[in-house]
Order: sequence, then structure tokens, then C-alpha cells
Amino acid sequence: MPESREITVRMFGSLHSLRREQGLPTTVEMDVPSSGMRADRIARELGLPAERIDGIFFNAMPSGVTTTVHPGDRIAFVPVGTPASHPAFFGAFGAHTRR
Repeated sequence: MPESREITVRMFGSLHSLRREQGLPTTVEMDVPSSGMRADRIARELGLPAERIDGIFFNAMPSGVTTTVHPGDRIAFVPVGTPASHPAFFGAFGAHTRR
């Protein structure tokens, strides 16, 4: 049986609302290469505006959008303005450090 190349992607907060308003699912399974794909590229492929993303949860841990995601991983995009995306939480990972 071939190994799954899928990841699970969720959108939180206003990104969740944006997807719903567009009639798109807020949780998706998508294929990534076995070598992985950066989270910012995944966001682009899903049509998520980069300026609205503060960071990601990568396998339940806070991380940045430059994180490489591999088959079997789970990520969730966290929008700017979410209380959990405070600099004390995402630190150098969050978009607030790139403005």
C-alpha cells in the first residue's frame, strides 16, 4: 500500500471566516511532495492572503510560515489579531515581526 502524501490544513479565526464566505472548506487534506512544502506556499495555493497570517500551528506547536511541512503533518493557519498570536506566543515566528 503506498504511503499517504497528504497533510491536514485548518484555518482559524478570520481565515476560517474568509474560506466560509468563499464557499470553501475550512479544513482540507492536500498532497505535498515527499520532500515537503513550505507553509507560505501552501497558503498561496489555498488563496490565503499572506498579510493576514501571523503564524501556524505545526503539529500542535507554534511555528512560522517558512516551516517545511511533510506528508503526515498537521498545520493550522493563525490570523493576525488572534489572541494566541501575541508576540509572547509566536515570538520571532509571527508576521508582526516582519512589518
